[in-house]
Amino acid sequence: MSLLKVSGINLREEGNLVLKDISFTQEEFQKVVIAGETGSGKSTLLQTVAGLAQPQTGEVLLEDEKVIGPAEKLVPGHAQIAYLSQQFELPQFLRVEQVLQYANTLSTEEAEKLYEVCRINHLLKRRTNQLSGGERQRIALARLLSSWPKLLLLDEPFSNLDTAHKSILKSVIRDIGDRMEITCTLVSHDPLDTLSWADEILVIKDGEIIQRGTPKQIYKQPVDEYTAALFGKYNLLNKAQTSSLAQSLDLELTAESVIIRPESFKLEMDARKALEAVVEDVQYYGSYYEILVAISGGSLTVRTVEGDFAKGDKVRLSVAPADIVLLQK
Repeated sequence: MSLLKVSGINLREEGNLVLKDISFTQEEFQKVVIAGETGSGKSTLLQTVAGLAQPQTGEVLLEDEKVIGPAEKLVPGHAQIAYLSQQFELPQFLRVEQVLQYANTLSTEEAEKLYEVCRINHLLKRRTNQLSGGERQRIALARLLSSWPKLLLLDEPFSNLDTAHKSILKSVIRDIGDRMEITCTLVSHDPLDTLSWADEILVIKDGEIIQRGTPKQIYKQPVDEYTAALFGKYNLLNKAQTSSLAQSLDLELTAESVIIRPESFKLEMDARKALEAVVEDVQYYGSYYEILVAISGGSLTVRTVEGDFAKGDKVRLSVAPADIVLLQK
């Protein structure tokens, strides 16, 4: 039995179909990310799972019990599903310990574990108006988790956080799953926040799930340019450039266009089967370089740890067939 089962969800807002036949399952302790552009339906889907938005058709089941939407329930929400929105609020001018005591149903031992996991022990005596944005978010999260739910939904939790607070929150979310054994689902558009954490990623576009897979599958084999763009830089080669690449590498590529990630290209010195290019620009990013090279009909971005290149240098590029994503119109 899956922890969560979402079946045939269709939802309209102001006459527009925002979610279109959404179906997926989530196993207990499985880490799931819902990814997509702004306006794609990610937050609405999360709210539907939480019982805060009412679909016109379909259903959400948590441990085989229906999650009732707001049209069927006086107080929206589900006791075993916690939802942290982007617009969370805390009572003003109260001490943190007062805010948490008000919502607390845990034993002393459980509460101490929760505060430790959320990295808030040192904040208990402070007033809520004395907290940073990242600290306020962790307090709001701890208040939600005081009911010890089975499923935690996080809507863009890393947005508007500086590097330090983002790093802390990432550790908190990992510990919520590992130490508190609470299953987590999050919405995010930042590949650095999702690829290293998720067990599975659902890509949503215009209210539809267009791809579902492991982070490696989604990154290495995106179904289209939209999906590729969500998870980092990429090169899109048109039909003429694809034909030139295929001829240079002695490959058979019949696609209208192909996608290749910058790091998939290898800079070759003596390879006979390679694509000739000329360096246009070199940019340094600390642990790697990005080299813009000109080929017939356009430019490509190549990522490499080698930086001994200058504008005007002639280089030769190769790429493994497995790293070439074929796109058909």
